Amino acid sequence: MKQQLKIAFWMTIVTTILFGVIYPVAVTAIAQVFFPRQANGELIRKNGAVIGSQLIGQEFSSPGYFYSRPSNSDYDGLNSGGSNLGPTNRRLLERVEGDVRKIEPQNPGAPIPVDLVTASASGLDPDITPAAADFQIPRVARQRGMSEIKLRAIVRKHIEGRKFGILGEPRVNVLELNLDLDAVHPMRHSDAAPAGERASLGGSNR
Repeated sequence: MKQQLKIAFWMTIVTTILFGVIYPVAVTAIAQVFFPRQANGELIRKNGAVIGSQLIGQEFSSPGYFYSRPSNSDYDGLNSGGSNLGPTNRRLLERVEGDVRKIEPQNPGAPIPVDLVTASASGLDPDITPAAADFQIPRVARQRGMSEIKLRAIVRKHIEGRKFGILGEPRVNVLELNLDLDAVHPMRHSDAAPAGERASLGGSNR
């Protein structure tokens, strides 16, 4: 009995040290050396300040920016999740119908991509489909005073294909696109983003 307790005691000590200390420290060190960007959340910086992540969406309300997908969690990484409302739920239908009425005038006659009026399961999706980006081009071009052809070329540059050619769908990272757009063709001062958006794009993390 004493021998069994002794073995159990030392196994507990050894496995705790091995899997509770050595293993996580080794994995963290390897990640920081070989994959620092991924290990630290794929943060996006501007002027030395963290303004977001490639992995977490942000809200953009100024018409001079491309909009992200709707979010049921207000893009809060600590409150990730969907609404859990079914496709026939009246609240969900009313919310989607309201979003459709709101964005339809931005590009009359064009079909509205579904991801512009539906939230992702996490509520944090940082990407939109190329179709959703194309739908917004006329509005953003008008607000920025630039040609749709030039803007379309910028959007095309930000389209990411399927991972390994087979996984997922083509997508556009909204924050990276808006940052590039500000660098290439800034909005006039009178059309600048609201204060919250200026902070989001220019110097502080949401």
